[in-house]
Amino acid sequence: MSRVLIIGSHQVNHAIGDGLVAASLPMEYAAGHADALQRLRTRAFGVVITSAYNAIEEGLAFLEEIRSIRPGIKCIVLAHKSTPAEVIAALRARVFAFFSPPFDTHEIASLVARAASDTQSRDDIEILSARPGWVSLRVHSRLITAERLLAFAKELSAQLPEDARHEMLQALREILLNAMEHGAAFNPEQAVEVTAIRTARSMVFRVRDPGAGFRHESITHAANHSSPDPTAHVAEREKEGMRAGGYGLLLAAGTVDELIYNEIGNEAILIKYLDSTPPPGKT
Repeated sequence: MSRVLIIGSHQVNHAIGDGLVAASLPMEYAAGHADALQRLRTRAFGVVITSAYNAIEEGLAFLEEIRSIRPGIKCIVLAHKSTPAEVIAALRARVFAFFSPPFDTHEIASLVARAASDTQSRDDIEILSARPGWVSLRVHSRLITAERLLAFAKELSAQLPEDARHEMLQALREILLNAMEHGAAFNPEQAVEVTAIRTARSMVFRVRDPGAGFRHESITHAANHSSPDPTAHVAEREKEGMRAGGYGLLLAAGTVDELIYNEIGNEAILIKYLDSTPPPGKT
């Protein structure tokens, strides 16, 4: 398990540090950038967390200095605000994860702990196309990569009302994990394509996996709202040696306004409308 370096003495940074100490992770605090660079030169760190409330430009510029000393280090950037353009800049800079207020220090510490335990050195998120309002990514099929993507998706949807944002991210998480598990078999060499689109009236996520697809009526390992026994899938998952779950598709369908699949079932579009006016055909 690699050592973590936290830069700055803000309350948020110390709350994250407390979470890492509770998880028995080796970590240190640096007073500022100069102190951080000195520590990086004298000992190995696997993860660095930038100072909270800095501007994203400052954090990304400092990241270049950090990588000149420790090229493979994973960088968690904390910033005082978030815009789609800044999230895209963080993705282009190959930031491991990016967070802005309100900070969930438990969530951040949990991701940092997984980053410190992860031995993978390559970056698993590739930009296919990125501009404010339309971001397309290819993400390799690993649980930690899914959590990273969800952190970026949370920032990209920061302008949504809080309830709508939570529901959309919950649905995206279920569809993404379903795509990685069933479409890509959690094979790190397989990738899932994810596109985030922000319109004037909606937030849209598109998820496409490399699998052969499915038909809803043939799924026995997932909960089905039309089944007389909503737990019938549990025994099937145990028989197939699958992780606990199976409610993802049902949960996703209930938290977004529209969930649409392509014909073969390996691509899904999630739509959340940002006002109370329903789309044509919806009541």
